[in-house]
Amino acid sequence: MKTLDIQGYKETIIERTDYPPEKTKEILDKEVTAILGYGPQGRGQGLNMRDQGFNVMLGLRKGRSWDKALEDGWEEGKNLFESEEAARKGTLIQFLVSDAGQISTWPMVKSCLNDGDALYFSHGFGIVYRDQTNILPPDNVDVLLVAPKGSGLSVRRLFEAGQGINASYAVHQDYTGRAKERCLATAFAIGSGHVFETTFENEVFSDLTGERSVLMGLIEGAFRAQYKVLRANGHSPSEAYNETVEEALQSLYPLINERGMDWMYANCSTTAQRGALDWAPKYEAVLRPVIEECYERVKSGKETAIAIDANTREDYREQLDKELKEIDESEMWTVGRLLRSLRPGQ
Repeated sequence: MKTLDIQGYKETIIERTDYPPEKTKEILDKEVTAILGYGPQGRGQGLNMRDQGFNVMLGLRKGRSWDKALEDGWEEGKNLFESEEAARKGTLIQFLVSDAGQISTWPMVKSCLNDGDALYFSHGFGIVYRDQTNILPPDNVDVLLVAPKGSGLSVRRLFEAGQGINASYAVHQDYTGRAKERCLATAFAIGSGHVFETTFENEVFSDLTGERSVLMGLIEGAFRAQYKVLRANGHSPSEAYNETVEEALQSLYPLINERGMDWMYANCSTTAQRGALDWAPKYEAVLRPVIEECYERVKSGKETAIAIDANTREDYREQLDKELKEIDESEMWTVGRLLRSLRPGQ
């Protein structure tokens, strides 16, 4: 356990050594963890718990996810059940279906909760925007959150590599007096590296803003803008792609990940250093108002309304596939696909 003191703001970071396997298993000894949903988070968290010998089961509808679970070695009638049966068997319900799916599934889940159960989320969406989702937990259960700071695929890959992804945690409702211990034990049972405390509100506001900004939306927009500027000025597709995407992902971003932005600067040419240092404030000045607008739309629930409306339409998957196909077939990513195939070992 470490305390960070950043300009007077003190924050406690809880490490894996604070909750070794024997401690997490002791805390969760009498728990039956039922994971509802087998998307990226459900799969990653579920497999990590199963591999460590925790008492964990899946609750799914028969179909694509069910078939995937069988392929992954889950056994029907042993640790794979239909959703309602698993929800009734579980004492700690990991509600990991999609945000939109939680809305339609919630009445069933609520009917299966017993006195003293724990209701676990990996995203604050359903609880924070309860005026739109109608997810209102009863007073006689614990309500917990563990939010890995990455995709479920990363949760699984880092666990298999003997590492762990960072996560935030929060207790929204402590009915049993054991909510925090249940929460932290589960955080490390799913393979977290270290965890830091948040609230459901802060988690969802930061997460939705990040996804729309530097994690996904902003970076895709920046890639597209630079690629198009280079192409419009006569640069070849391969040069535009390499200078926009390949060098970022293969060379520079890994340096930032390794030791920070200053380390990346220190390992670039002096010309690159000067240009980046001069231009970064200009981009900050332009982008901060845009990100502030995004944050306010997230906080107000406007972005939530758009997401729920889009994700509950009958043709959602069809429309999503069209949008993703457009990205996949754009010139920039067509070039990227061809160039990735030329990497050694591909």
